[in-house]
Amino acid sequence: MSSPTSVPDDDAYWQRPDPAAEPLGRPEPVPPARPADYQGPPRADPPPADWRPPTIAHPPSPRQLPPQNFEALDDAEGSARTVTYGIGLVAGAIALIIVCLLCARLIF
Repeated sequence: MSSPTSVPDDDAYWQRPDPAAEPLGRPEPVPPARPADYQGPPRADPPPADWRPPTIAHPPSPRQLPPQNFEALDDAEGSARTVTYGIGLVAGAIALIIVCLLCARLIF
């Protein structure tokens, strides 16, 4: 069926073609073939009885950890915090100076 070039009357353009009309030369649709039922994976042969290597060596038991010195850990953590805050303050001061210089250049 080609597109009509004249003005369609009512809904004739959108109506289905007459079933008694001659086919357009297209072959009849073939129903899809039904796939075979899935039988599952093939069965595997069981492994031989001696498939694992023999265990010869046993690892030694774990050692005892040394005791922790909590006061030294607290002191080290405090000094690390001081260094971190110091670096942050220096970086903030440098950033503030650069921002002030840029703003001064825009104003003057």
